[in-house]
Amino acid sequence: MELGDFKRLFIGEPFPTSRESHERLDKVRGLAVFASDPISSNAYATEAIMHVLIVLGSGALALTLPVGLGVAFLVLMVVFSYIQTILHYPDGGGAYTVSKDNLGEKASLLAAAALLVDYVLTVAVSVAAGVRAVTSAFPEAYEYRVLIALVAIVLITWVNLRGVRESGTIFAIPTYAFIAGVFLTIVVGLVRYFGIFGIEPIVITEEIIAPTASFTGFAYVWLLLRAFAGGCTALTGIEAISNGVKAFKTPEARNAARTMVAMGIIAMTLFVGITYLATHLTLIPNEAESILSQLTRQATGTGFLYYWVQIFTAGILFMAANTGYQDFPRLSYFLAQDNYLPRWLKNRGDRLVFSAGIVTLAVFSSLLILIFQADEIAMLPLYALGVMLCFSLSQAGMFKLMGCIANLKKGETLETKVTVVHYEKGAKWKRIMNAVGSVVTFTVFLVLLLTKFREGAWIVAVLIPILVYTFYSVKKHYANVSKTLSTRALEPTNISVVADVVIVPIADIHRGSLRAIQYAKRLSDDVRVVTISSGIDDKQQFLQRWNRFPEITEGVRLELVEYDYRDVLTPIVNYIKRVNNIEFPHEITTVVIPEFIPERLAARLLHNQTATRLRSLLRNYRDIVIIEVPFHIDS
Repeated sequence: MELGDFKRLFIGEPFPTSRESHERLDKVRGLAVFASDPISSNAYATEAIMHVLIVLGSGALALTLPVGLGVAFLVLMVVFSYIQTILHYPDGGGAYTVSKDNLGEKASLLAAAALLVDYVLTVAVSVAAGVRAVTSAFPEAYEYRVLIALVAIVLITWVNLRGVRESGTIFAIPTYAFIAGVFLTIVVGLVRYFGIFGIEPIVITEEIIAPTASFTGFAYVWLLLRAFAGGCTALTGIEAISNGVKAFKTPEARNAARTMVAMGIIAMTLFVGITYLATHLTLIPNEAESILSQLTRQATGTGFLYYWVQIFTAGILFMAANTGYQDFPRLSYFLAQDNYLPRWLKNRGDRLVFSAGIVTLAVFSSLLILIFQADEIAMLPLYALGVMLCFSLSQAGMFKLMGCIANLKKGETLETKVTVVHYEKGAKWKRIMNAVGSVVTFTVFLVLLLTKFREGAWIVAVLIPILVYTFYSVKKHYANVSKTLSTRALEPTNISVVADVVIVPIADIHRGSLRAIQYAKRLSDDVRVVTISSGIDDKQQFLQRWNRFPEITEGVRLELVEYDYRDVLTPIVNYIKRVNNIEFPHEITTVVIPEFIPERLAARLLHNQTATRLRSLLRNYRDIVIIEVPFHIDS
């Protein structure tokens, strides 16, 4: 099977560019594709708060609800801010575009670097959390957790390579099944907790956990801030829709904004419900079983609904990785468009998705799974750090934009570097919301950075500046390429296009090499065939074959280089360099390389790829033009 055939089988037939509008998402699929991360964070956000508070003993877990309500309020503020971002920047780009337009280049690259790191972590943490849900229900699968996680990444990558619309259809099932299952669990839990409708109430058994440390004054406040910061994992993925506005059907901005509203309502309803029940059922966080698993078991038992929730919790946690798969390639596209990342990240694949970005994300997230052994708790200190920084920058950018809008009079417009804004009612109040949101998310960022620094957050703190430096380096390279290729002040007489000499490196006389010699004679009168001889017998055999074809070899200069080692490429390259640098300095030297190509891919692996290696070596030298003359061999 050829590589192209395998590709067709793997991802399907290519889509024409004209079909792009048909591949866009409606609101139902858009919610499944872009909102699976913030919705799925309900599986561990409450638990993240409780893991911090438990050091004060089981009595302190009553604080989970007020802390959770604070998180819910912040989520709604951020959702409101990103709705404004979507409406004012309908071409997408999210925090990167907002920061670039209002805060400048450095802030935009800082936001982009933070988001790229966070998207890689989103995939790794979501998949690892999904594996934990599986092993909570089936403990015997624990030792295979890394393998399960890697297989999940491969499957999600495959689905995304097949196209956005197809992935939206597939991911809708676990997303909506999770929402339905958890919502029903919350309803059943509340009914049984309050003992209404004559249903058997839940038997609450309170386990007493003694405090492991004593905190007073500032230390106590700091602990609460840590708990709040832990719960802010519920915010991850909120910005996804703002990055992918163009993935929605027309009107893109309106559909994206409505999807954002639906996401915020659903995510916070589930989060507050889980937090309320976890607090009032006096659940205790532990490594063996997640809080959501304990809650479902307490509320519904271990029957059908329990396994429904566990299965689709695992499903949506795996699918939550899709937020990263949608936004990492899209953000990479925006950065590549501005020359901050390799330009091949701009290219769409056969199925109208950014295939290179998808594969790049899969590689990096798989490395994280291997490094952390699919342990999402170990990765959580790295998680949410980047997204909080990006939230702060995005809302600070919107604060500045809203300030400009607030100064407009009715009917006036303002053209920024990226967008055009109009007079907007209530801009001052929206600006205040953005200011509060920016300050709070930046405070959470600082808390996460300081409290989790030694636990692994330092990795993100180091990676972000390295990425920003990389962005500048890539842009500098492209600027240098552009300058070098510029035709300004270039005289046509300064361009050399004629081959003064053509060199044909061959190992033997056969149909392929003779064809290459005939081709070379059309390019120049000075054609040189160079071959390496490692002994008298080899030399004589070669000359016998050479003399059999005088009508082809006539007028061609034969260079027999005697060499007593096995590496035949070194003397060939040295000869070409000598001709190029000494005989024809500052002129073009053409190298015609014969290469026979078997029809089947498997057969190509049987050959030593000398021609490929020679081309690779010669590309490093100036003024050398390489021409390949293929000779195809039927199977």
